[in-house]
Amino acid sequence: MQQIRLKAYGKVNLCLDIVGKRDNGYHDLRMVMQTVNLYDSIYMKKSENPGITLTSNVSWLPCDEGNLAWRAAKLLTDEFAVTEGVEISLYKYLPVAAGMAGGSADCATVLFGMNRLFELGLSRQELMVRGLTLGSDVPYCLMRGTALAEGIGEQLTRLPDVPSCPVLIAKPPVSVSTKEVYQKFRLPEVREHPDVNGMVRAIREGNLDGICSRMGNVLETVTERDYPVIRELKDRMKVAGAANALMSGSGPTVFGLFPENAKAAERAKEEILGSGLARQVYVTEFFPMKSTVQEVE
Repeated sequence: MQQIRLKAYGKVNLCLDIVGKRDNGYHDLRMVMQTVNLYDSIYMKKSENPGITLTSNVSWLPCDEGNLAWRAAKLLTDEFAVTEGVEISLYKYLPVAAGMAGGSADCATVLFGMNRLFELGLSRQELMVRGLTLGSDVPYCLMRGTALAEGIGEQLTRLPDVPSCPVLIAKPPVSVSTKEVYQKFRLPEVREHPDVNGMVRAIREGNLDGICSRMGNVLETVTERDYPVIRELKDRMKVAGAANALMSGSGPTVFGLFPENAKAAERAKEEILGSGLARQVYVTEFFPMKSTVQEVE
């Protein structure tokens, strides 16, 4: 194999709770992650010239060790003493700094691609172990599908695929620092925690109404306060027919679920674009685990 083209899928958090804080500053999480059918495209090919070359369609994106995708290639190149070089072309379509794990998805996909391209023989679990050294979301981005994530996000329990549902995603024109959101978060100030156990039960039962009713994210207590547009987007989606709407991750992306109502989701998309609340607005769907990491060519 000389080249490979892959999709790096984004995620949303159906629920996100913080249950404690460690002495090292990391937070203990309980959250349900879900892949959506939005993705970056990554093209990788071998090169006779040693080293890693990364290019992107986004001019301001770092293309060196400041990029998780570059670091993923470097990690496996060094560990397995890969003598050939690799050229990586990254086409970003997922919103950046948006709570959809775009950087982690690119990182995970390059790990997957390096393993295939250079026939390193690593299992998915072995890739996940290596991915954790690069970021806490990377193991999930290798697993994909529907999963309960605990610890700092690395303790993963696979869940059944959720029922199919139109998903409206809107990223307002602001960027959020995940680090700053967690620094500002105050656990004692949280008055209501999402029902993560109930969410897991609803998923296991295939109960979409139960899934919608249990959506919650404690980080909204920080990001909504700093960026009121998040609340505006949630309200706009609910008025337009969403069964529920929620901020994903540390934000600012908001997603709404429109069970059996794709036309309402499309109307809401046009309304939000017209309002100027968000420039990146998509109607998509949940993506099942079996389809989440795949070659395009």
